[in-house]
Amino acid sequence: MYSPSPTPAVAPATYRHALTEALGPLDSALRAVDGAHDGGPLNKALDAAAAKADTAARALQTTATPDNALAGNSHLALSLGALAQDLRSARGSGGRCSASPRVALGTARSPQSVEQAGRALTALGYDATLHLPRTERARHRRLANGAFVHDGSRGGLGRLTVRNGTGTDAVMTLTRGTRTAFSVYVRSGSEATVRSVNSGSYTVYFTTGEDWNDPKSSFTRECRFEKFDDRATFRTVRVAGGTQYTVLTFSLNKVIGGNAGTSAVPPGEFPS
Repeated sequence: MYSPSPTPAVAPATYRHALTEALGPLDSALRAVDGAHDGGPLNKALDAAAAKADTAARALQTTATPDNALAGNSHLALSLGALAQDLRSARGSGGRCSASPRVALGTARSPQSVEQAGRALTALGYDATLHLPRTERARHRRLANGAFVHDGSRGGLGRLTVRNGTGTDAVMTLTRGTRTAFSVYVRSGSEATVRSVNSGSYTVYFTTGEDWNDPKSSFTRECRFEKFDDRATFRTVRVAGGTQYTVLTFSLNKVIGGNAGTSAVPPGEFPS
């Protein structure tokens, strides 16, 4: 009668070596992510780490594993595959409305899953510790209502009031030609007035969103970029007994009786 030979047990030392071979390059790549600056360097580090995570996941899927580590090894391999996807998805666009990739990583589930699987294997005597990159929480930065993001030369008599009835903060920008005259920050549910607007015809842009990144002059989340279809014209004329000047009010939300149309603007064409 034929009796199959039992499958030989995998030596723990052999598996430990396989873990080191699979996880060592990934650990180095993750440390590089941890130290990379936002922008191109961080995106490059994320791509490299994602490739190493994929390689490590495939290696673990084919690694001979001791019986007591089978479940933990499978969990770690699956978690590393998910981590590779999250590292790629976290890449920043570098453009407007772009939060740090570390914010996206902070909301991803795979780093926690990798950490849990690593702890389980380490507790069995198989070191699977990885240095996961630091993350950041989503921020909620705002300027004061009525603060100028940009303020050019103003010396006229015109007056502009901006009413923001939307659910997010906004910045309204007026331009003459290619030059920005001024940009004013208006918080959600508030209004702000700009005085001393010079006479002339202006294109009126506005952007809404959450978390104002002052160095980039842009929100980082939930961004919209629009402009009013009609130009804003300010005039100052002398009349008998004094001077007449233009007073305009723009509402960023739809209002009853309002007749000002708006159009979306590509982020790259929005004035800085």
